[in-house]
Amino acid sequence: MGRLGPTEIILILVVIILLFGAKKLPDMARSLGKSARILKSEAKAMKSDDQQSAPADPPHAGTATDQPAPRTIQAAPGDVTSSRPVTEPTDTTKR
Repeated sequence: MGRLGPTEIILILVVIILLFGAKKLPDMARSLGKSARILKSEAKAMKSDDQQSAPADPPHAGTATDQPAPRTIQAAPGDVTSSRPVTEPTDTTKR
């Protein structure tokens, strides 16, 4: 129970083609793949940022005079039109 057989998979594919149309499916698959690549690259960037910042934190880190370098979020490899610089929020609270 709960397992899909070949008949059910074919029926699901037919319903998807009828709902979305055969012309839109390649575009949807392409955008889904692009989104997956973006998510993967962002997760990898976050992991490398964590690894770099954890052991290399100087004792004066976190002072108001430190200015971090701007970061750039890149979309997909080869897609330079959607990469943009990102300004990170700063701490504006008074201590």
